[in-house]
This record gives sequence, C-alpha cells and structure tokens, in this order.
Amino acid sequence: MNGSKIDGKKVTEEMLLDKGYRKYSGEKLDIYYSKDICAHIGNCVRGNPDVFEVGRRPWIIADNGGVEDDIQVINTCPSGALKYIRKDGK
Repeated sequence: MNGSKIDGKKVTEEMLLDKGYRKYSGEKLDIYYSKDICAHIGNCVRGNPDVFEVGRRPWIIADNGGVEDDIQVINTCPSGALKYIRKDGK
C-alpha cells in the first residue's frame, strides 16, 4: 500500500485530519494514524519498534527512524491506517 495516497490521490494534512487520522509530527516526516481503520496486524511495531511502540505515549515517534525506513514500514500497513507526508516536498 502507498502510505502517501488515498484512492490514488496524494494525501494532504487537511484530508487526513478530516478522515479522523491523528498526526504525529517529526522533523522531516509527519506520520498519521487512524485507530478506526487499523486492523492491528502489527507490521508497524515489528517493522520498527523504535518508531512504533504500543506501550509508549506517544506511541509513534517519527524521528526515532530515518525517513526512508519510516516510509517503508508505513507502506507495509495493509489497512491504510498509517499515512505519511514528507516535509521535503518529495
């Protein structure tokens, strides 16, 4: 799944917040999460527990991983509950 798109369209912060996603800000990447969509498969926590750790608050810390690594993990989310917006415009 492409974590930067919904229905083939590039995501925007407004779109994601309107759909109920919560924003987790990072220096180079913002990660968005929707608890209502999440299927709790666990690809995120297995993919990078430094970024995604369920027992911690906040449970997502984008800056604990590299941008490309974060994106790779987000793209493995089968439900689409995780999305991202790069701050470098790519």
